[in-house]
Parts: sequence; structure tokens; C-alpha cells
Amino acid sequence: MGLSINVLKKAFQNILNNHMMIMAAGLSYYFILSLFPLLILLASLVGYLPIPNLFGQIMDAMAAVVPPDSMGLVRAFVADVITPSRGKFLTIGIVGTLWAASGGFAAVIEALNVAYDVPETRRIWKTRLLAVGLMFVVGALLITAIAVIFVGPQFGGWLASKVHLQDTFVQMWPVLRWTVAIVFTVLAVELIFYWAPNVQQRHFWATLPGAALGVGFWIGASYALSLYFRNFANFNKTYGTLGAAIALLVWLYWSWLMILAGAEINSELLKAMGEKLPVKGEAVEIAPPGREERAA
Repeated sequence: MGLSINVLKKAFQNILNNHMMIMAAGLSYYFILSLFPLLILLASLVGYLPIPNLFGQIMDAMAAVVPPDSMGLVRAFVADVITPSRGKFLTIGIVGTLWAASGGFAAVIEALNVAYDVPETRRIWKTRLLAVGLMFVVGALLITAIAVIFVGPQFGGWLASKVHLQDTFVQMWPVLRWTVAIVFTVLAVELIFYWAPNVQQRHFWATLPGAALGVGFWIGASYALSLYFRNFANFNKTYGTLGAAIALLVWLYWSWLMILAGAEINSELLKAMGEKLPVKGEAVEIAPPGREERAA
């Protein structure tokens, strides 16, 4: 118990010392730049899947988390940009779209290196390819989590009739779908924590505590922000037509601050165990603070 409290105290201190609030603001900026190219790419890809109005369903599910005014801005952009010539997006400018869409994850890699107090020793093309890979893998997991929520409680009965499951599954499905959605979201953050920083983790589940806490913080912050936006804030009065964009930036800022807090907790857990942090890019190890003094 004492160790846990000490880890949380040090993690909170490192959020201030490592300027994580500034990092979260930077990530919000980069993800604003990445969001719309990513939506263009997503709309182009899902158009080939044999599911009617799948992209519209994904947008509806996003509205459960993203502030309403901000979703209006996103929908207006998508309606203005997406055209019936869906193949054009997959053939013209695909490299530029991928580069822009992965820019947010490239910024995440840098922010997590700061959280873990490690230098970046990997080549730039490797980190950019890693950012593209994270974009697809994490994006697929989050879309699955959103889809499970969107299908609703009736989907359990339909699935049970198709694969001959018992009535117990149908009764438990309303709880199971939220469980699956949360598990997939935690897994997405877990993969970011495991792959993105330039740290050779001991094993895959070593980053699970920070991922679970980060997602928990994020859910709590999103709920608190939704209450604030509905009952107190009116960005349209203060910022006019920019109100929706400002609300989206505020939501992204708090979302990334909560995720980075989870990364700081993981970093402190590793240091509390007295282990060195092996760097992926080369045979360099970062010793926990205080080890040099003890050796001296």
C-alpha cells in the first residue's frame, strides 16, 4: 500500500516535472491535424465493407464520447469532403494522407519517451512506420470497441440465435458489451504503452496497470467534461463559430493528459522495482534515479 501511494505521488510530481500538461496540449494539436485525414482514410476504407452506412454508425457511436458541438464540426467536415468517388482517396495522395494521419501517433511516441525519461535512439523512418502501424492497430481496436457499444443489447439475442448460445448469454450481453468495449480500449492503450516508447518492456502485461488506470481516468474525465459542456460551458457564446473546435481541443487535451498520467505511473512502477530501463534502439540502459548515488 505504501509503495502504491509513493508511486502515485512520484507519478503526479513527474507530470509536473516532465511538463505532461504541455505535452497533452501538443498532442491535442497534432491529433486535430491528424483527425480529419484519418476520417477521410477511414471513410474510404469502410466504404468497401459490405455493411450499409458503417461509417455513419461509427460517427454516431463517437458522438457518445465526443462533445456534441465538436461532433457537429466533424460531421460537417466529413459531409463536405467525402464524395462518391471513394476509390480516388485510395489512389491519389495516399502517402500524404497516411503521413498526416499518423502524425498524432508520432507525437505520442515522443511524449511517452519523455514520460519514461529515455532518449530516442531509433531511426526516424522506424518510428514513423511504428506510428503508421499504431494508427491502424489501435484504430481497429477502438473501432471494434465503438461498434460493440453501438450494436446495442438486441445484438446479443441475434448472435445467440445464430451460433446457438444459451439464454444466459442473452441476459449477460448488456453487461458483456460494455466489458468488451472497455477491454478493447484498455488493450489499445496497452499496445501504445508497450510499442511506442523506446523502452524494452519486461513482458506485454508490464504496462497494463498504467493502461487500465489511464483509461479509467479518461472515462471519468470525459464524463465530467460532458456534464460541464451541457450544464455550464457555452463555447459558442465565448468563441463564436470556433466554439465547437475549442470544445474538441479541450476534450482531446484532458483525454491525453489522463493517458499520459497512466504512462507516468508505469514509468514509476518500473523504477520502484529497482530495474533498469533497457532502450530498444541500442544497448543502453537507463538506471533508476538514486542507483548511481548508491554505487558511489
